[in-house]
Amino acid sequence: MTAVLVTGGSGKLGRAVVTHLAEHGYDVVNVDTAAPPPGQPARFTRVDLTDLGQVLEVMHGVDDRYRGIDAVVHLAAIPAPGLRPSGATFANNVVATHHVFLAARQAGIRNVVWASSETVLGLPFETPPPYVPVDEEYAVRPESTYSLGKAVEEEMARHFARWEPELKILALRFSNVMVEEDYAQFASFRPEDRDWNLWSYIDAVDGAEAVRLALESDLRGFEAFVIASPDTVLEIPSAELAATYLPDVPVRRPLEGHETLLGIDKARRLLGWAPQRSWRYHAEPSSDRCDLR
Repeated sequence: MTAVLVTGGSGKLGRAVVTHLAEHGYDVVNVDTAAPPPGQPARFTRVDLTDLGQVLEVMHGVDDRYRGIDAVVHLAAIPAPGLRPSGATFANNVVATHHVFLAARQAGIRNVVWASSETVLGLPFETPPPYVPVDEEYAVRPESTYSLGKAVEEEMARHFARWEPELKILALRFSNVMVEEDYAQFASFRPEDRDWNLWSYIDAVDGAEAVRLALESDLRGFEAFVIASPDTVLEIPSAELAATYLPDVPVRRPLEGHETLLGIDKARRLLGWAPQRSWRYHAEPSSDRCDLR
C-alpha cells in the first residue's frame, strides 16, 4: 500500500484529498497545525512546516504513527492574500514549501504533488490576461504577495527537479475551492462579483481526483497544471462574458456554453483528468454529477 503524506489534510481541499486517496487504497498521513475532522481516514500528527527539523522527521516517520513515506501531497499554506500581513504570508508559505521539497529530497521521495494557485495567472485580473482561455503557456504574473510566494515556489520546484532527474514535482494551480455547501450562493453571483478569477472555481472532489491522477502519472520533472471546474459560476454564456467584460482580450478558440475561461486542456491531456462535478447539478436528488468532458 502506497503511503502518502498530505500536508494541510485538515483544510477545505485537504479533507477531500485525504478521503479520496483513502477510498482509492492509499495509506494516508495528515500533517497539519489544525486537528482533522472526526472520523477522517488518516493518521494525524500536528506539525509546524516552518520548522525544518519537524518536516525532516515526518518524511521518515513518527513514533506510534507510521514509518516511511512513498509520496507527498503538499497543500498546507495560508490560503489567500490578506488573511495575515503580507510578510507573514510569504514567510510562512515559501519557507514551508522549501522545507517540504528539501525534506522529501533528503528522504529519497521522488513523487511530489503540491498546491500552486490560479493567482499566478494574474489574479485579480485588473490587468486583463493576454488571451482566453488562460493556460500554462505564458509566464506567471503575480499581483499580490501571496501570488508572488506561489511563483517563487514554482521556481524552486523547477530547480529541485533539475537537481534530481528522477523527481516528479507537479504544481496544481487550483482555482477557488468549493464544496456543496458553497453552491447555494452561486445563483446570486453577478458578473462583477467574480470577474477577478474569470468566473471560475474547482469542486473539491474533482480537485482531489486531480491530485490522485498527478500522483499516479508517469511524468518526470516539473510541470504546472491549471485545475478548474469545466464550467463557470454564472448562467451567462462564456462567449458573452468574454465579449462584454474582456472586449480587447484575444479569444484563442470558440467558447462553448458555460465553459471555463481557465484552460484545463493540459491537465486533461497529460493527467487524464476529466472533471465532472458542477454547481448546476448538485441539488438534483438523482445525481450531483453531469458529463462535462
